[in-house]
Amino acid sequence: MAEVSRSFVSVAAGTIHVAQAGTGRPVLLLHQTPRSWDEYRDVVPILGERYHAIAMDTIGFGDSSKPREPDTIELWAQVAVSLLDALGVDRASVVGHHTGAVIAMEVAASFPDRVDKLVLSAPAMVDEEHRRLYGAKPPVDEVERKLDGSHLVELWSMRAPFYPKSIDLLERFVIDALKAGDRAGGGHTVVARYGMEPKLPLIKAPTLIIKPTEDPFARPEAEKLAPHLPHARTVDLPGGMIPAPDQLPEEFARLVSEFLDE
Repeated sequence: MAEVSRSFVSVAAGTIHVAQAGTGRPVLLLHQTPRSWDEYRDVVPILGERYHAIAMDTIGFGDSSKPREPDTIELWAQVAVSLLDALGVDRASVVGHHTGAVIAMEVAASFPDRVDKLVLSAPAMVDEEHRRLYGAKPPVDEVERKLDGSHLVELWSMRAPFYPKSIDLLERFVIDALKAGDRAGGGHTVVARYGMEPKLPLIKAPTLIIKPTEDPFARPEAEKLAPHLPHARTVDLPGGMIPAPDQLPEEFARLVSEFLDE
């Protein structure tokens, strides 16, 4: 597999931590919150065998800068494009999982000339129903820090029902949640505030929607979203759960590669 290099890239909004592998057609990978590029740790070297795989830490997460301005999908997308600028990438295929899929849609809608193809894994359909449901709920992954460390168990317990029985995957989630700090629970709220409906008609890039079959949120959201994207088709990822890219990296990379090669 291709060797992965990691570095920090300065952009107007701050410093972005990025992992890259391979050469050829650029593929930008955007993670769910409160994860980091580590969600694609095993996907990057596979894609790097054929493409220039670029996995970034969304600003505010992982090892990227923690900005003072409020988090928005628009800000996260603008920073992603500024990273492409800094790397000298004019046009890329963009892959996003969960929160990352919503960021990817904003990139495709607001910067259409920068997107070759679009891959949306377990995307949300942010309509009024979604905003009512998730805007009113307590933020997922938000816990009160305690001196006895019991908040670590609380974070673990929140995610465990939606993960395979894997200590490694849950540990990686907890590490990223701790790095995110006060932002750990905010990703779902940021998504719920996003005005997606007027952006959907602006997405013209050929699109693949990946539905992890064991992700309870993916299928109903994808089925609501697909009719709004006439350039999209859907495909199942059998056995995939909420951490699909790091749970099934070979299968995930294969679906992405097959679509990019069409």
